Parts: sequence; structure tokens; C-alpha cells
Amino acid sequence: MSFKFLLRPTGKQAAALTACLEDHRQLYNAAPEHRRTAYAKAGVTIRYGDRSSELKHIRADDPDGQARWSFSSQQATLRRLDKAFAAFFKRVRQGRTPGFPRFKGRGWFDTVEWSKDGDGCRWNSQPEHPTATSVRLQGIGHIRVHRHRPVKGRVKTISVKREGSRWYAVLACEDVPARPLQPTGRAAGVDLGVASLVTTSDGVQLANPRHLAASADRLAAAQQALAHKERGSRRRRKALVRVAALHAKVRRRRLDGAHKAALALVRDYDVIVHEDLRIANMTRSASGTVDQPGRNVAAKAGLNRSILDAGWGGVPDDPRVQG
Repeated sequence: MSFKFLLRPTGKQAAALTACLEDHRQLYNAAPEHRRTAYAKAGVTIRYGDRSSELKHIRADDPDGQARWSFSSQQATLRRLDKAFAAFFKRVRQGRTPGFPRFKGRGWFDTVEWSKDGDGCRWNSQPEHPTATSVRLQGIGHIRVHRHRPVKGRVKTISVKREGSRWYAVLACEDVPARPLQPTGRAAGVDLGVASLVTTSDGVQLANPRHLAASADRLAAAQQALAHKERGSRRRRKALVRVAALHAKVRRRRLDGAHKAALALVRDYDVIVHEDLRIANMTRSASGTVDQPGRNVAAKAGLNRSILDAGWGGVPDDPRVQG
């Protein structure tokens, strides 16, 4: 089980977090280049163990950069790349579209993980003060955490994630005590939709909040303002942050609504059966090609937008929910 909390870093700590993220991104990007070059010129496959053993030399050559951060967090970044390559080769063996692991641009690398609490990081919670919580990260220091609920179980790994201009701590915990709900003796089938988010077999309907549609005007204005800014300018960066913040707000509202809808269902029913929807296939573009153009493209695009706005895939899993 994971717990996600908002971080409240100082200006200096925010700059250090940004530098930490950038150095881990560069480490991630250097590994596939090294692997590809070694295989092309010498037929040698560079794996996680080989790259991890080189970390000591990388840190020694860059004392003001890579050496500032936790060794275990850098190993976690290399393991992340190794998993991407393992998934790539699995897709190749299965005859699927492989998708070679890509280099991560500045906007596509947003998480650093510490694989063990106490190794380069420390979750410091004070039970006698419910809101007095901090997380200590090597090279950054103690960062205040907005702990809006207690942490259950034992903290195993700690991740720091950037979402727009905000920073979050994500704690993966083990041995979290279960809180079974009282049985109701009821079962239901649910149908996901756009007009109503959920309709149960006994006629109960949960409304679709349409978060993206509700923010469409503000998003359109922000994106129009972004389009008028000169590339590379400071004003464009500020406009970009504004657009990202609006999208992040929509995403948080959608996820919060999905959690509340799922909680309402599992409290009312012991068994919930739903369709095994292929959302990616359902929202595929209908534009077609030049030789074979699609039909009713505008209508299909509107339906795709409504399906994605409903957030069907964001409903959290529960052992009583069966596909």
C-alpha cells in the first residue's frame, strides 16, 4: 500500500530537488547510450550489474554532481532502466510492437526512488504531533511534509515525485493492517458510462462529474496564452507552468472522484462484477490514413474525450471487484 503526501520544501530545497532529479535523469539517459554502443561495437550486453559497479567511478569523477546523492537512489534509477529493457525484450519475444526504451527529456522524468528507508533517506514521523512530519534526503536535508493522514505499516521505499510545480513524497509500506468492512450480503454488476459514471444492476447511478469539461474554458484560455508566448522566454515558462497546474488539478479531482465512487460501491456490496473494458482500444483515433480516411472523426474524437474524462481506468482495485 502506498501513501502520498505533499512536500513543502524551502526555495533552496526545491532547487536541490530539481538538481537531484536532473542528475538522475542524466544517469538514466547515459545508460542506454552506453548499452547500445557496447552492443553495436563489441557485441557486449551491458546489464544492471555492470552499470551499477561503475557507479563508484561515476561518482568519483563528478564530486559536485552525482556524488551528492544517495548511492541506493542511483541504483534504483538503473534498475528502473533495466526493467524497461526487460519489458522491451519480452515484447520482442511475444511478437508485439517492441518500443525501444527512450531517452527521458526534462518533462518526462519526474520521480526519484530510495529503495530502503534509512539508506540515503529517512521518514521521520512524530506520533505525538500528528502534523509534525519530515523526510530527510541525502544532499537535500529535512523537508517538511503535509501529512494529512497517518501512515500504516512499515515504510519500505520512499519516492519523491514532481507534478508541475509541486513535490510529493510517496511511501510504499508493508504489513499494513487490513480493515475489513462489515458484510452486506449484496452483489451487483456495474456498467461504466459517460452520461452516468456508474450504473449498478439494481438501478443505482453515480453521476459523472466531467472534470475536464468543467475546466475547459480556463484550460483553453491558458493554452491560448501559452501559444502567444515566444519560445524560450521566461513568460512562456510561466504560461507552461500555468497549463500544467490546471491539468494537474483536473487529474487530482478525477482521481479523488474515482476513489470516492469505488469506496461507495465496496461499502454497499460484497461482490462487484464489471466489464473487462479495453479502454485503449475504445479511445483509439478514428482519423485513419490519407488512403483510407476515417468516418465521423469529430464525433469519435468527442466520445474519446468524454471516455478519458470519465477516468474509467482510474478506479482503484479491490479484491471484491471481479472483471
